[in-house]
Amino acid sequence: MVAVAAAAVVAIALAAAWTRAKTTRDMDTLTLAHRRLGPDGVVIGGEGFVLERRDAPAVLLLHGGGDTPQTLRYLAAELYAAGFHVEAPLLPGHGRRLVDFMHVTADDLTSAALAAYHELTATHGWVGLIGLSMGGALAVQIAAGAPDLPALGLAAPYLAMPRAIDVAARVSRLWGLVVPAVRSGDGISVFDPDERARSLAYGVFTAGALRALRTTLRRAVAALPNVAAPTLVLQSREDNRITVAAAERAFARLGAKEKRIEWVTGAAHIITVDYGHDRVNGALVDWMLSHVVTR
Repeated sequence: MVAVAAAAVVAIALAAAWTRAKTTRDMDTLTLAHRRLGPDGVVIGGEGFVLERRDAPAVLLLHGGGDTPQTLRYLAAELYAAGFHVEAPLLPGHGRRLVDFMHVTADDLTSAALAAYHELTATHGWVGLIGLSMGGALAVQIAAGAPDLPALGLAAPYLAMPRAIDVAARVSRLWGLVVPAVRSGDGISVFDPDERARSLAYGVFTAGALRALRTTLRRAVAALPNVAAPTLVLQSREDNRITVAAAERAFARLGAKEKRIEWVTGAAHIITVDYGHDRVNGALVDWMLSHVVTR
């Protein structure tokens, strides 16, 4: 009986390993169907970028989970045209091969975002901060520890997680042993078909990245009351990931004395490129401009 039980355990382990390897290959192939990697291993068009203006006020842009700075190009161009120096780094584990996304952690993301912010404040006297989706959750954490931050912009900040996804994240160490990645299944994030076709997002989520997202979110929610910077929140009523009620709850927890939430319609979650993005990006630029004080 012992031998039979041991053989069964071995067979199950081998089956799980085979399933994991096959799923990883299949999902990696899927992520590369609409993305091409450059010689540095970064998806072409999804690299971090800098729009340089020396001695100008600066803005740091942080992209969302599973995505790249490509979603911030329109916003960056408008900020640059308005006279800002702009930086949008590619976050760890993003815009690369699936294996990189499998191993990303919340600490990796927070450390990279903080490092980019501190590097920018070391070279520019005025630095504003804008985060999109998960980038918004990272921006909240930075803002909570930066009482002198002059202006914060949050575009569809990921500050709430649907219950089913939250449960999946909590038990991800179990299912991740067999299925390390799954297709993103929370609806269409960009309604505009042309912009959706331009997306450089993975299109899948790994067990590890889901845990990182949940931890990043929870840290940000805890940090909301400590945010002092004047804050503008832009949110779509048709967001496929964040409900109106969830967005309102997060906004209510925000500690900033000067804060405003503006609602848009006709867009999904990635509002910086979706229908109506001109209004969204214009509002964020105006918010930054209205709080610029040259030191």
